[in-house]
Amino acid sequence: MRKYSPNSPQAAARIVALTIIADGDVNNAEFALLDKLAVHEQLGLDRDALHEVFDTFCADLLSNNQLAWAGACPVDEYTLAALMNEIDDPQLRRRVMELCVKIAEVDDYVAEGESIVLVAAVEHWGLQRQMLQRTDADASLQSI
Repeated sequence: MRKYSPNSPQAAARIVALTIIADGDVNNAEFALLDKLAVHEQLGLDRDALHEVFDTFCADLLSNNQLAWAGACPVDEYTLAALMNEIDDPQLRRRVMELCVKIAEVDDYVAEGESIVLVAAVEHWGLQRQMLQRTDADASLQSI
């Protein structure tokens, strides 16, 4: 698995890529959302560089036999933790988390693999409080 500099655009993009492939079903809605949200710009990359990160990440997974889909998520716990540890900037963590949640929810269904990635991010990055606040805000909006 390639190593990226901490908090680099590539490290952040790789977590977004993991969210996209985590359910084993890469679909057009997810890629359309990447463009709609200009994820590449939000992460400090051009569009081609974002797609290159996605391609190299998949190649790394294939070369390490991690894309066998034996489980719900295409990476083991150790690899998942290593990917999350590459992001330690609180603002970047929140931005990546928000993007990953939107991607996971784009098809109105959060699959088990996507859930594993999201929960890992919340736990590794200490975002439990932020997620609870988001849930409270969402509930308040629905009651209006």
